[in-house]
Amino acid sequence: MTKSSAMLNEYDALKAEERQRIGVRGQLLYATLTAVAGISTVTATVGQLELLLLLPLAATVLGWGYVTNDHKITAIGRYVRGHLGPRLAGLVDDGSNDIDLFTWEKYHREDPLRPSRKRLQLAVDLAAFCVPSLTALTLLWLLGPHTPMVLLGSAAALAAVVVLAAQIIRYADVAGPALRA
Repeated sequence: MTKSSAMLNEYDALKAEERQRIGVRGQLLYATLTAVAGISTVTATVGQLELLLLLPLAATVLGWGYVTNDHKITAIGRYVRGHLGPRLAGLVDDGSNDIDLFTWEKYHREDPLRPSRKRLQLAVDLAAFCVPSLTALTLLWLLGPHTPMVLLGSAAALAAVVVLAAQIIRYADVAGPALRA
């Protein structure tokens, strides 16, 4: 096997992983919406507000999976653009210095509307994974039982949601083309 065919195999494997992670990422968003609806329905049906503590737990676990997959998808693209493409171009260089492999990996990121879409996606991610949790905690603090266990659990849930929100914001990649590495 030649070095270039090995690199093309690596590219194929990375793109397959990227496709799989994109699918999982989408499913995690749907799973979160389902969990929010289910936990809210059960809580309202049985009338035990402390069950709202399940909502931040579910949303944080699912949100963390979402962030992890999103980060790996971004890392794959960065690796292809910054390392694999240039290495492969060096192997097939015909002397014209005109070889730019995997141009889609760069081209789609240069869309002038991309930063606004990324900001909107950040808002959607925060709304899906953090807002329901914060709403549940607020309702619990305003209406629910204030036992030491509920207060301790809600404080831990709040900390988890804040950490998740920070990670969602950190990995949002909302900078325009000139500001990105």
